[in-house]
Amino acid sequence: MKRRRIGISYKITSGYVILIVCIAISTILLNTQITKLQEERNGIIQYDSGMRTLSNTLERQIIKMESNLNRFLITDNQTYLQNYYEELATWESNYAELTNLVQDYSGNEKLLEPIYSGILNWIDTVGEPLNDAILNNNDEQVAILIDGTQSSNAIMSLQEGFSTFRNSETAAIQDKITELNNKNTNLTFILFFSLFVLAIITIVIFTIISRKISSSIKDVTSAIEDINTNEGHAYTQLVVRTNDEVQDLVQVANELLQTMNARNWFQKNLADIVTAYQGVDTLYELGDNLLNSLTTSTNSVYGAFYIQDPQNKSKFKKVSAFAEGSSNVGREEIISTHGFVGQSIKEKRILTYGTADDHLHYLETAFGNIPISHGMIVPVIFGQEVIAVLELAALKPYSGQQLALIEEIIIHLGVTINSIQGRMEVIRLLNESQAMSEELQVQSEELQTQSEELQMQTEELTTINERLEERTRDAEQKTRDLQKTQTDLKQIALELQQSSNYKSEFLANISHELRTPLNSILILSEMLAENKAQSLSDDDLEFAKVIHKSGNDLLLLINDILDLSKVEAGKLDLWYSETDLYEVPTHIQNLFAPIANQKGLTLSANVDSALETVFHTDAKRFYQIINNLLSNALKFTESGSVTVNVTIPELTPSMEKLSQTWIKLSVTDTGIGIPQDKQSIVFESFQQADGATVRKYGGTGLGLSICREVSKLLGGWLTLQSEVGVGSTFTLYLPSLSEGNPMNVSMIEEMVAEKEMVQIEVPASAIHHFQNKRIIIADDDYRNIYALRHALEQKGAHVIEATNGVECLNILQSGEHVDAVLMDIMMPEMDGYETITHIREVLQLHDLPIIALTAKAMKQDRERAFEVGASDYISKPLNLEQLFSLLTVWLTSEANSING
Repeated sequence: MKRRRIGISYKITSGYVILIVCIAISTILLNTQITKLQEERNGIIQYDSGMRTLSNTLERQIIKMESNLNRFLITDNQTYLQNYYEELATWESNYAELTNLVQDYSGNEKLLEPIYSGILNWIDTVGEPLNDAILNNNDEQVAILIDGTQSSNAIMSLQEGFSTFRNSETAAIQDKITELNNKNTNLTFILFFSLFVLAIITIVIFTIISRKISSSIKDVTSAIEDINTNEGHAYTQLVVRTNDEVQDLVQVANELLQTMNARNWFQKNLADIVTAYQGVDTLYELGDNLLNSLTTSTNSVYGAFYIQDPQNKSKFKKVSAFAEGSSNVGREEIISTHGFVGQSIKEKRILTYGTADDHLHYLETAFGNIPISHGMIVPVIFGQEVIAVLELAALKPYSGQQLALIEEIIIHLGVTINSIQGRMEVIRLLNESQAMSEELQVQSEELQTQSEELQMQTEELTTINERLEERTRDAEQKTRDLQKTQTDLKQIALELQQSSNYKSEFLANISHELRTPLNSILILSEMLAENKAQSLSDDDLEFAKVIHKSGNDLLLLINDILDLSKVEAGKLDLWYSETDLYEVPTHIQNLFAPIANQKGLTLSANVDSALETVFHTDAKRFYQIINNLLSNALKFTESGSVTVNVTIPELTPSMEKLSQTWIKLSVTDTGIGIPQDKQSIVFESFQQADGATVRKYGGTGLGLSICREVSKLLGGWLTLQSEVGVGSTFTLYLPSLSEGNPMNVSMIEEMVAEKEMVQIEVPASAIHHFQNKRIIIADDDYRNIYALRHALEQKGAHVIEATNGVECLNILQSGEHVDAVLMDIMMPEMDGYETITHIREVLQLHDLPIIALTAKAMKQDRERAFEVGASDYISKPLNLEQLFSLLTVWLTSEANSING
């Protein structure tokens, strides 16, 4: 009988339902008990209140009856007498109500009987006689009843009876309350016991459910872990213990395990079979190894392997058989167009066959012959041609997995067969080659005879050779002439080198001579700028500051030229000493950290701990290279970081020949980067990546040239890796040379002209043309602006300053009146060409005079300035007379056009 499927959700829901039902039953029973206890407690409270109210009312009635009679006698007011009669008429009903209440609740109505008899006794002996005496005006009798103690004693006796009754009922009520408290305690115990039992039941139910679920899940988990840890082994099927979703999970896991087992079997047998026929040299050995391993994997009992006849490709010859007995297994050869085998070869696919009579063939064993009824024919294909056929036979039908294994094997088998046939063909050709070699030996002997015949011909050629030797002598004379010419060229090269050295020496000497007066200029300008005597005006102070700053810039340029000149002239002295590499980070932080902090950059320096502490080099030149590289990195990096790393490089044989100790110092920044086509020129003197870089960041272009030449003098070299927008890495390779550089490095570099400086003199003519004229000076060099501004202001013009093309456009767009513009061409952000184009095409200021100023006095620059819309063109250094003449012409023409 099939088990009813109970899902996990149903089991969990059933557990919750049972739990809820138990809670509901417990709640109902507890609520009933609590309600009953509440009703009993309310009954006690009601009885206590009613009993006390009725007993107090009855007691007050008796007291009021006595009081009303006494008040009537005192006041003779009939109201009191009427009140007496009313109390007398109603006390029995209150007594009856009290009696019924006590009888219904406690059954202690007998305690009221003395009270009842005491009331009747007081009425009979005191109340009614006193009432009769009052009605009969019997004053003597009234006096006797009032003055006696009979009434007071009776009233006191009644009060004691009431007190006794109430105390007795109070005690009974207290006993009832104690009983209720006991019931409440029992109810609380029952409540907690029920909750405990309910918790136990819940835990048991859910433990049973969770164990049934978790046990199967653990089995599945263990099976999956076994797949990871025991890859390649057979996996045991899981046992299903439940009839729910976990059963589905276990069944899926079993299917997975079955698939993994099949896959492992497939891969293992495939590897075994392929390994069996690898490395064989003959087709016979291939057939034996293949049939032995393949029949084992497919449970085959017979097998035959056929190879295509190279001479007749329609025939296949048997090269190997498995379990061959007294009768041969398969035919000795088969025809590709005959029978079932031919059909398999034609269709190029595996064909299987079988018979139900079990007499296809017989397997010969020691116990007799076993009938075979199933087989297959397997064509082996290489390229588009069947080159071999494999036939197998078995006692049982072949499974799909076994067929898949055979299909996978024959994919690689064709290549193996072709490879073996190729090797066999090579061996055959080698044998033929040896035979031919023997034949060639015979032919060689024949050629020897022919050689003797040629000897005669050689003698005839000797005469011809003598004539050729004469021509050779002529050629040798020409060669000597060429060598003389080469010697002359070398002499010229030496003279050129000497001339270059003279040039370098001249630059070094002239730089040195320039530094002496320049120092005086710097000192005097600094003293003027301090203005200790307070005798200079603000303009004079500004003049002094400009002179001092320009002198400093010139001094730096002269120092760089002097260093470069010394290197080229071979007169730079090197002093090798011990240098502590671990002081490099401290030097870098002390010197460059303030600059990095000012620009918001991250500066870090690291030294490989594997480096030797002592390194032999010229410390001064070593730190000069570091300072130049770091100055460039910080200058061209706007954001990000600059990192210095000192490590040990991988040594080449040539490096080891010079020194066994090298360092690799790399300076990496996240700056603007250098284009690939500009990286070769940045190491040349007075060169930078492009003109915009010079205009934006300044510099002379000598720092990297000096670094390269000094690194060569120290026995090392300098490399560069850079990407535009990402950053640059300059790497210095330097050897430790305790005895100095033995390579005697000397480099000669071509140097270009110094940076142009604007020199301006102020003439004293044509002043009236400039009065109150508003002229914009657009130039990123403040010294030029300063000089031109003072020159024009002396003429009476009003100068508006703009440090780049964007500021110039903003001034013109503001609507401010401008009479002329002096436009520098090379400016950052927006150069002069682009600014002039924007003024003419976008702002439509076609009549505004614009004079282009540039230090590049090339013909194409002048033509381009006129193409973009410049009114005129003048090159630097400026001639003020020429400038004023141009301005006079354009300002006059502008005024005439306005007046016209």
